[in-house]
Amino acid sequence: MKGVLVSNWAPFDTLSLTDLPVPQAGPKEVQITVQAVGIGFAMSLVVQGKYQRKPPLPFVPGTEVAGIVTGIGSDNTRFKLGDRVVAVVDWGGLAEKVVAKAVNVYALPDTFEFASAVGLTNSYATTCAAITWPRLLDVRKDDWLLVHGAGGGVGLAAVEIGKIMGATVIASAGSPVKLDAARDHGADHLVNYREDDFRDAVLEITNGRGVDAVYDPVGGDVFTQSLRCMAPEGRIMPVGFAGGEIPQIPANILLVKNLTVCGLNMGLYFGWTPKDMRYEYEDLMRETMDKLFGWFLDGSIDPTVAKTYPLSGFRDAMDEVLSRRAIGRVAVVMGQEAERLGHAKSS
Repeated sequence: MKGVLVSNWAPFDTLSLTDLPVPQAGPKEVQITVQAVGIGFAMSLVVQGKYQRKPPLPFVPGTEVAGIVTGIGSDNTRFKLGDRVVAVVDWGGLAEKVVAKAVNVYALPDTFEFASAVGLTNSYATTCAAITWPRLLDVRKDDWLLVHGAGGGVGLAAVEIGKIMGATVIASAGSPVKLDAARDHGADHLVNYREDDFRDAVLEITNGRGVDAVYDPVGGDVFTQSLRCMAPEGRIMPVGFAGGEIPQIPANILLVKNLTVCGLNMGLYFGWTPKDMRYEYEDLMRETMDKLFGWFLDGSIDPTVAKTYPLSGFRDAMDEVLSRRAIGRVAVVMGQEAERLGHAKSS
């Protein structure tokens, strides 16, 4: 089979396709013939050894996959050959076949296209947890929710889920096109942070009150300025640092305004931490994924695919991500999904 192998830590654009052995499912695993794999900013850090989690060399990058079950381990009772699934894998997704632990595999509704599904286990699951879990942002009806990076995969998910929870959503992005996408996904107010001071704009929109919750995948000064347009007892969550700078949190502002900063490492629930706890959290994650499937089926969420690329174009896919042009998720597609979308079939 074809896949991308990382033999040494290196920039993403130096990687190439190679022939790899086909992985076989162990007792508690399933083999998936990959139809789509998500491409994100974190992957570019992983292959350089700059991410907090380093797979053992050599490895195939890629953690979000959707595809068809083509192999079943001896202890499997949940899946059968031919099932359409979406899965979180430790690594291995950027190849034609991958093995996933069955605990991290979820049956995919027939109407859910593979390319769209890869956003569920990262963008949407992370956002659902961030916005709905009581110990995190816990967004409720009539709250004001500020979403930064609202044109990206997690941003659009936050806009949609915020609206599901009954919040008034202020979407912040750096271009009219991305703001239009946020509006199409339900945002109530739009702020172009390249043209306006978003802090002043948010305070004007909320009549000086500020927002109850902030969802921030950007980091840096965006995080710090967000603290200054929050209502007392507000909650803020750093989801990532797409802006390239990890903010240093001014504790004095937290104290004065009774603010809460929430942390969320979704890898804890998928087994990506030193102590593998994926089995302890299986019920919680299946409940979260079932909620997302239900919202998709009733039309409440519409995972957006910015662009798809064939496996041979994996470097172009990452360039699309790093350029920050993408509205929604970027995916590499293979097999039947590649053919459906007009790409040459992987060989």
